[in-house]
Amino acid sequence: MLQQTGWYLTERARYPEAQPLLEQAYALSMHLQGSEHLDTARDALTLGYLYKHQGKYEEAESLFQRALSIDEKAYGRDHPDVAAGLNNLAELYREQGKYEQAEPLYQRALAIREQQLGEMHPNTAQSLNNLAYLYQAQGKYEQAEPLYQRALAIREQQLGEMHPDTAGSLNNLAGLNRDQGKYEEAESLYQRALAIYTKVFGPQHPGTRTIQRNYDALLEEKQ
Repeated sequence: MLQQTGWYLTERARYPEAQPLLEQAYALSMHLQGSEHLDTARDALTLGYLYKHQGKYEEAESLFQRALSIDEKAYGRDHPDVAAGLNNLAELYREQGKYEQAEPLYQRALAIREQQLGEMHPNTAQSLNNLAYLYQAQGKYEQAEPLYQRALAIREQQLGEMHPDTAGSLNNLAGLNRDQGKYEEAESLYQRALAIYTKVFGPQHPGTRTIQRNYDALLEEKQ
């Protein structure tokens, strides 16, 4: 109950209210279940997310590492849940600009998902997208582009051309083209992404408005 309520508050950015609940839930798991129990990993991960949102990166890192270690021992190093833990830690490093630390974690998560879930699984597409975003942030556009394209192809085939995740891939690929000054290619991709989000969620949805802002910024740059 503590963990569920704390997570509910975290999702709504009510961090001061969430923190004591999640810290108590984690402490109870450590005391009652032990430091290697999967419940402890779950509560460590949830508290880590809270600290990440608060910018407490060192505290979040320690908790993400603990959760990952527990999962590796419980499931083995090549389990999909381990891939998710690697992704969480990589995201934390990426947000801090620690790209060299993030890259091998993203790569390992991708390798696990390709092997365990398959090359066409939506979670594999997520890992491709994450690694591509990391490369894009470093200006490694040639490395990012084929990964974004693979992620888009998977999502179109597995989720459908009108799925929001497909729109997300279109938006990301558009941003990569925009960064390279390929405005015509970017414009077409933004238009497709915007059409999907508008149809699925409506014009006032936060996701729709984000893509609209990206598209408007592109049009200004073209002028």
